[in-house]
Amino acid sequence: MNDELFRLTINDARAALRKREISAVELTRACLERISATEPKLNAFLTVAESEALTQAQAADQRLAGTQPAPALCGIPLGIKDIFCVRGMRTTCASRILENFVPPFDATVIVRLREAGAVFLGKLNMDEFAMGSSTENSAFGPTRNPYDLARVPGGSSGGSAAAVAADECLASLGTDTGGSIRQPAALCGIVGVKPTYSRVSRYGIVAFASSLDQVGPLTKTVRDGAIMMHALAGVDPRDSTCSARPVPDYESALNGELRNLRVGVPKEFFVEGMQPAVDDAVRATLKHLEAAGATAREISLPHSQYAVATYYLIATAEASANLARYDGIRYGFRAEAEDLNELYHRTRALGFGPEVKRRIMLGTFALSSGYYDAYYLKAQRVRTLIRKDFEAAFNTCDVIVTPTSPTTAFRLGEKTQDPLQMYLSDIFTISVNLAGLPALSMPCGYDSDGLPIGLQIIGPAFGEETILRAADALERSGSIARRRPSAV
Repeated sequence: MNDELFRLTINDARAALRKREISAVELTRACLERISATEPKLNAFLTVAESEALTQAQAADQRLAGTQPAPALCGIPLGIKDIFCVRGMRTTCASRILENFVPPFDATVIVRLREAGAVFLGKLNMDEFAMGSSTENSAFGPTRNPYDLARVPGGSSGGSAAAVAADECLASLGTDTGGSIRQPAALCGIVGVKPTYSRVSRYGIVAFASSLDQVGPLTKTVRDGAIMMHALAGVDPRDSTCSARPVPDYESALNGELRNLRVGVPKEFFVEGMQPAVDDAVRATLKHLEAAGATAREISLPHSQYAVATYYLIATAEASANLARYDGIRYGFRAEAEDLNELYHRTRALGFGPEVKRRIMLGTFALSSGYYDAYYLKAQRVRTLIRKDFEAAFNTCDVIVTPTSPTTAFRLGEKTQDPLQMYLSDIFTISVNLAGLPALSMPCGYDSDGLPIGLQIIGPAFGEETILRAADALERSGSIARRRPSAV
């Protein structure tokens, strides 16, 4: 068992740690050795914090040996997407403009994980400023998919997904602005949870689009996702958008029950051009749900066809505003220049990558004089219609089931020269962010090349318990055979 401690789930590791069958230091060392062995192939980690992790593990062992009950994550080694501020640990957002930035404070979710006794193995690769669907936009090189090293892991939380799938960490932290937790989870064959907007604090994450960004876990199992969610969720006075609703015990909601669950299947999410294996796997899973006692019916989300266009107006406009702070004056990279205008120009030209520049320009145009009403304001109105479609649908169903991604993992470089095709990778996830709803992705099969296929389960606002319960029941039914990555 000690040789492969890194393969444990959070739930299994928690039990072994509490019984003192293993120590947090042993578990952390196993993960660090796994990182050392696999990183030359994957490039999932941008920073490995070995000494900090072992110090945290030693503290966790002392806590586990005490008389007080230890929290669920005490001694659990985690990876952190490099978008979260971690005190004293380099936070780059995978961008040259923040290459040497070391924050003096912790994000709220990092504070909560520290309080829970978690161990931080280091910071994970991502698309620069979370802008991308393949982790090819990182200034520090792409992450590779552990199922096929010639393919992408998804994005923007590609490092977070690949690290969990490759057993480099027991779970990881990601962010989801338009699918950036769920899409890489699907492409890497793991579970990714995007909570309701406002359920988890955004304080201390580097902002992309403030009305869309959300924090969530990437895990090996649904139960692990529930354990992580319980630690992350809750009100935060430092985030004015954070909900004060009490946080339920998500793990206790996992009762294995699917009977009488009403499942909506939106016809707009089964489109031409979708990979046939994805369509087949999702439809087969729907049959498993019905066999277990759920009822499925076709529904319509008519305005979802406008989701991609709406998203790329709202998200780029908010990115344009949020990224204005990177000017070479206050912190981050500063280019050599003769005057102030040249300083701004050279700093941003050299510090930002091409995709970030593209989105800043799109957003600035959408917000410019004479175009605001035609683009940004209209997009906000369509966003309201998309949200109302979901509200109407949840009057007749408890969850909505769709594919997570229209294809399995595509090849590195396949879509980098065609931004529109890259943007369409998130066609099934974007509308959920626009509506602010909770959703998760879980594995539901594999294509003929052995690449994972993801199933998305969407719930009503603050319906995390329902989607976790449905996903857990499906997972424990044994209808979906899980495979380990073959490339690492």
